[in-house]
Amino acid sequence: QVHLEESGGGLVQAGGSLRLSCAASGSIFRINVMAWYLQAPGKQRELVAAITIGGSTNYADSVKGRFTISRDNAKNTVYLQMNSLKPEDTAVYYCHADRVLTPTGYLEVWGQGTLVAVSS
Repeated sequence: QVHLEESGGGLVQAGGSLRLSCAASGSIFRINVMAWYLQAPGKQRELVAAITIGGSTNYADSVKGRFTISRDNAKNTVYLQMNSLKPEDTAVYYCHADRVLTPTGYLEVWGQGTLVAVSS
């Protein structure tokens, strides 16, 4: 069993910053891709940023230049540094781990989500 624990969400004013963290726990040999998704009220979940075990990154156009994804492979933890936040960034942010290698094979895991609210 693999569990993702997110932290760092909250309420911030427009222009402010937040740092999200997501730590994976359980019997993990390797996590190939870790990512952050967001889901705004009434909308579908969408990719914010992803990072491979080798450090390659991918960002949604809406966050390029403002958000930075990073990871600590030794701690099985992924971070999302969010700067210059806008009200339209308001959403529940979900951590996602894909192709998690465990003793029983590969898993895909989602976190419970953390709310980010940006006031104007």
